[in-house]
Amino acid sequence: MLVCPSSNIPDIVIRAQAGDRQAFEQLYRQNLGRVHALCLRLTADPLWADELTQQVFIRAWQRLTSFEGRSAFSTWLHRLTVNHVMGQQRSLRRRRSAQRDLPIRLSVVSGPETALDLEQAIATLPPRARLVFVLHDVEGWSHPEIAREAGIAVGTSKAQLHRARHLLREVLRP
Repeated sequence: MLVCPSSNIPDIVIRAQAGDRQAFEQLYRQNLGRVHALCLRLTADPLWADELTQQVFIRAWQRLTSFEGRSAFSTWLHRLTVNHVMGQQRSLRRRRSAQRDLPIRLSVVSGPETALDLEQAIATLPPRARLVFVLHDVEGWSHPEIAREAGIAVGTSKAQLHRARHLLREVLRP
């Protein structure tokens, strides 16, 4: 269902909803950096973030007609990105628990002499603590929003944020 052009939807989005690939390519170029940065922050894995970024834009193309202009296009795409990454992470956890012989990926800090920036420090966090930290402190989500999207209790979200901040202080301590 296409939304009528008189709505709050930008012309470029309306053209892309109508199947204009050049319009969608412009949307892709305008939003690629932000989507990739979000995927990277949520996964701490550059190769996986690249793959997820492409998957998000494929999904955005497929679901473009569901954008109704109730928010900015970038907000809609941000939510789509978070939902897709979280879904892929849940799927990975299910596969890992079903196949206990798969190795668990751990982020390792190379040594005390290594100067870590914040992005590198965030990458060392355990996945759930990283997810809550990025969504709350970087992206500005509330604990109830995080809890609803991640399928956890609000208290768990708060505890994971506390854990993430504590771990970051440890990693970033001089």
